[in-house]
Amino acid sequence: MRGPHNIIRLIRTGATLERTGAMNVVLDAFEAPKALRFVAKALGKPFFWLGYKGDPSMPPATRALTALGPAYIKFGQVLSTRPDVVGEEMALQLRVLQDKLPPFPVEEAKAEVERALGYPTDTIFSSFSEPVAAASIAQVHKATLASTGEDVAVKVLRPGIERAFTKDVDAFYLAAQIVDLFAPGARRLRPIDVIEHFDGVVQGELDLRLESSAAGEFAANTKDDAGFALPMIRWDFSARRVMTLDWMDGAPMGDNAALDAAGHDRVDLSERVLKLFLLHALRDGYFHGDMHQGNLKVAANGDIIAYDFGIMGHIDEYTRRVYAEILFGFIRKDYKRVAEVHFEAGYVPADKDVDEFARALRAVGEPIFGMDASKISMGRLLSYLFEVTERFGMETRTELILLQRTMVVVEGVARSLNPNMNIWQVAAPVVTDYIQKSIGPKAIVTDLYKTARVLTRFGPRLPRLVEAALIAQSNPPPPQRTGFWRWIIMSALTGAAIGAFVTLLFALLD
Repeated sequence: MRGPHNIIRLIRTGATLERTGAMNVVLDAFEAPKALRFVAKALGKPFFWLGYKGDPSMPPATRALTALGPAYIKFGQVLSTRPDVVGEEMALQLRVLQDKLPPFPVEEAKAEVERALGYPTDTIFSSFSEPVAAASIAQVHKATLASTGEDVAVKVLRPGIERAFTKDVDAFYLAAQIVDLFAPGARRLRPIDVIEHFDGVVQGELDLRLESSAAGEFAANTKDDAGFALPMIRWDFSARRVMTLDWMDGAPMGDNAALDAAGHDRVDLSERVLKLFLLHALRDGYFHGDMHQGNLKVAANGDIIAYDFGIMGHIDEYTRRVYAEILFGFIRKDYKRVAEVHFEAGYVPADKDVDEFARALRAVGEPIFGMDASKISMGRLLSYLFEVTERFGMETRTELILLQRTMVVVEGVARSLNPNMNIWQVAAPVVTDYIQKSIGPKAIVTDLYKTARVLTRFGPRLPRLVEAALIAQSNPPPPQRTGFWRWIIMSALTGAAIGAFVTLLFALLD
């Protein structure tokens, strides 16, 4: 349950940040104002001794998050996809967070499977291995189906993990509300939206039926994609806390020696992995949001196999068209059109100057296009683009940030296979084909048909909807005064911190 009672968890978090030396690092990364720094220090410094020590060999931020446990590790990994929030340097540090914990016993895993599926594990599987991988939320076992003799992978949630994560996520919401209250300048970054995004990611991983559904949707979208394969979900042996899927093995995408030994063409693989990602993002609007080398293998027949569907990105059709037009404009060096697309989409406020914005975009694109082909990066382009749009008042769009982060990861995978790869040359056909299909005459007819269906469905209600909108626009709500309440809540939080300190002190004395 969310609320001020989570102040105790925030005190432990603040104390750990202080003890590991991460407090100032984190506050600097968020460019925290004085009021927020005061609250953070009040929640941490007096209780320094309550903080976890962590591993001194790690950088301060990763040391603190690792010491605080699985939810914080997962949160750090999600924040690594948001350089717009924590800055490029901090995002880079957080990407090295290892989501690995000691495995729980195989007998406990079998008991979880039995409770979830309603049958003794030994009647379902003729063999059930020790854990082959263990992370903060779940671990994976290799098993053999008793009925068919087929090898499968069985993913099992850690016992009690839902309750542990729920408590920490509740504290994250309170922290986001404090940031929103004491750092008004951070509202453009929408801290509560960041936590909601994290909550959605975690809930998707804590209910393996949702991950199974994501895998099923992804498989349906990509079933005709040549050279790409996904393990099939075994729904008969899957439930909320257990997911069973085909065992598919191959050479690790990050092991060039193994790929070469297996006779795979690394140049072809590098181009294919990039094209597939762009195809999924633009054509389907549904892409794998964690396509690092650990989640990719190459089968004996050369197919790229993807695993782990806990983080999936979704982009609506309109945003896909905008994104494609932006990329297409950069590919053609038509910076005026790229600027116009931003204004047409409402990403940049209408009171800004489109020509000035186009010149700023040229300053982003020209240096990149002047680079050697092997150094051109779409991920870097998007990163610079977001910096420019931020200066022109564009609000953060979480789905585009995840897309940009995944683009960086996929480019890294592609370049590890082929350092001389020309990103634009590989991407241009995919983007051009999508533009032609989504903005051409056929797309116009499709859009008009969809619009007609909507108008038909809502036709009788349109007059009332228009009238309500006009009335609301004519009578805007009065501006809210937040300064007084900010200081009232600051005083309350300080009092709560002192009260928590006294409570903890008496508990220790008893």
